[in-house]
Amino acid sequence: MTVSIALFDLGHVVLDWEPSRLYTKIFDDAAARDHFLGEICTMDWHTRHDAGASFAENATSLIAQHPQYEGEIRAWGTRWMEMFDGYVDGTAELIERLDARGVPLYALSNMPSDPWEEMLAHFEVLQRFRHVVISGDLKMVKPDPAIYRHALEAIGGPEPETVLFIDDRESNIAAADALGFATHHFTGAAGLEAALEAHGLL
Repeated sequence: MTVSIALFDLGHVVLDWEPSRLYTKIFDDAAARDHFLGEICTMDWHTRHDAGASFAENATSLIAQHPQYEGEIRAWGTRWMEMFDGYVDGTAELIERLDARGVPLYALSNMPSDPWEEMLAHFEVLQRFRHVVISGDLKMVKPDPAIYRHALEAIGGPEPETVLFIDDRESNIAAADALGFATHHFTGAAGLEAALEAHGLL
């Protein structure tokens, strides 16, 4: 079947998100920052946000274990937007070109629910997506096959072979492959542009 729909991941594909960007402002010492991100506010801990935990409840349980870091832990939620630096180079322009051609655009992202409305207002390109599936709303995360099936239903039930799924994580790509999606492992805008052209979307 011909690919006719583009389904984007957001973090590290569309949006330039790095927690260290915020914590470089909070910690004067790089080693202390790296220790905090590697041992306290880890990616495993953050995944609970993606799976539906609120910033407040997830902070509370971690603060109980590390009370000396209360301010730093709470900053993850209260200063969330400071982790972003606009868009990943070149991707927003590709989305605008796809939109101009009338390609149906959707997104499927492991993302907390709490900040989504603020993000939608702040990042104009997100408004080009016809629908965005946010993991925190569903309380399930990629690469769980159930969230891919939900995404297909949410965008009208197309055959997965007609959907090009774009993600930077190989585990997420493998899960989509297993369900029959067309896929592109994102490593940069140039590679994505070539993939979009190969599928006839650009």
